[in-house]
Amino acid sequence: MVESDIPDILVIERYSFPNPWKPAAFVGEVHNSPISHPMVLVIRPENIIVGYVIYWQIKEEVQINNIALHPNFRGRGLGTIMMKYVFERVILNGARYIILEVRPSNTTALHLYEKFGFSVLGVRKGYYINPAEDALVMGKTV
Repeated sequence: MVESDIPDILVIERYSFPNPWKPAAFVGEVHNSPISHPMVLVIRPENIIVGYVIYWQIKEEVQINNIALHPNFRGRGLGTIMMKYVFERVILNGARYIILEVRPSNTTALHLYEKFGFSVLGVRKGYYINPAEDALVMGKTV
């Protein structure tokens, strides 16, 4: 991910989340954070950004912050491809465990995470707003 990708990412973000990140948050991930690993999924040869993932890695711990696909490209296994790529990268960089938060109502994401062996570790009460919802904290060892 580079700064010029952000307008396309914001479109995906607005389709995917009721409280989308602001452009400045993505700029910060691209430029200012040595622990941040923002990546885009591009369809070639058209060079269309169809998805993205942002994760942080601090030594052995990985936090997946965002993963999203444009609605026109969902249901094609691309989320699985992105997750596999993240796993390959973090394992090569010494990760031992991965955590993330997800809305309990996001059944598509829950199925993807369960497919990769994530399990619920706990609940963050009132984590999400608009609409209000708890977050499931999910994790796995790698």
